[in-house]
Amino acid sequence: MHILGIDVGGSGIKGAPVDTKTGELLAERIRIKTPKNGEPEPIAEVVKQIAQTFNWNGAIGIGFPAPIKGGVTMMAANISEKWVGINADALFTTITGCDCTLINDADAAGLAEMSFGAGRGQPGTIILLTLGTGIGSAIFHHGCLLPNTEFGHLRMKGQDAEFRASDAARQRENLSWEQYAKRLDKFLKRMENLFWPNLFIIGGGISKEAENFLPLLTTETPIIPAQLLNQAGIVGAALAARTLP
Repeated sequence: MHILGIDVGGSGIKGAPVDTKTGELLAERIRIKTPKNGEPEPIAEVVKQIAQTFNWNGAIGIGFPAPIKGGVTMMAANISEKWVGINADALFTTITGCDCTLINDADAAGLAEMSFGAGRGQPGTIILLTLGTGIGSAIFHHGCLLPNTEFGHLRMKGQDAEFRASDAARQRENLSWEQYAKRLDKFLKRMENLFWPNLFIIGGGISKEAENFLPLLTTETPIIPAQLLNQAGIVGAALAARTLP
């Protein structure tokens, strides 16, 4: 089945058609800068532009940086507060003219990794963390997703964990890999003590630099980098449009 996957991020919106049986992109992905302030209609217009570029008139899956319940965006992180409480499924469907299904962006990345990447065939409890503008999270137990976790908002030293341990925090504060690994280690150990997972998967753009910081971490739980890298959100969004009710 071919579905257009869209990954909405705080800095860019990416999309490509996906073969949901294989997880392969059917064309080179398109990336467009996220509109300033990240408000609903401008973002929906970018998704429409991507769909039109591919001459798309079928189903669209959209990974979005918010918890999603029944197509409604429940909060906003790194995007406009105007998203809170609106039926985003309906908004995107109206503006694009295509049947759109939303899923939390980290949940989308997790679906892709569990189906085609680092989580495939892995038993027990798996936690995927995307380290980028913030910290996204997805947790699976025996392959089943518990949607809409927001572990990046756990508190560390009085702040959201993502303010201290995201890749954006590393860059903003010009942290060395050793300094950054110490912060990330504290966050992962807290997650470890809460959930006792079998495996951590680290995704997001920083996963390309895994060799610089993963060896510095000291958790008991094994940690591996995501395999699909920047394609994970697109592939997982397409899978969500195929599988979600």
